[in-house]
Amino acid sequence: MKPSYNVAMLPGSFDPPTNGHIDIIERSAVLYNKLFVVVADNVQKKCLFSADERKDMLKKILEKHRNIEVVSYRGLVVEFARDNGVGVMIRGVRALVDFGYEFELAMTNKQLNASLEVLFMPTSPKYFQLRSSAIKEMAAYGADISPMVPPLVVQMMGNRVKLLTQ
Repeated sequence: MKPSYNVAMLPGSFDPPTNGHIDIIERSAVLYNKLFVVVADNVQKKCLFSADERKDMLKKILEKHRNIEVVSYRGLVVEFARDNGVGVMIRGVRALVDFGYEFELAMTNKQLNASLEVLFMPTSPKYFQLRSSAIKEMAAYGADISPMVPPLVVQMMGNRVKLLTQ
């Protein structure tokens, strides 16, 4: 399928979705006619939530946005882009460390799909410190994560942490 530069995707594991993720997604959605939020279904990565759970959370959180479609995908995101006419991949970056990793990944993806453009979007300053791994750890110790994640995620994390600590 021929890529459209009015169609973008934002792939990630989103385990769990944070306010930083939602910020990048919503800021990206206003720039494109259609935005796919692609939840990575990577069997080699140990996630707290299944790909379907993460997809369902994001669908509920983002339901007011008519141009956002949340999907889960197992495979190379460049193939998803090719199969769905996506012309732009957006990657959120928090710091120079993120940029170095993301830049190398972008160069690899460009070799696999030369027509896919990769854009880096810096996080909003108020979400600079948010990392899913740190949020999971804080939740496991009973910390209040409500300033860091949407209310649905607070609820889901509470239920999951109870199951893990019983």
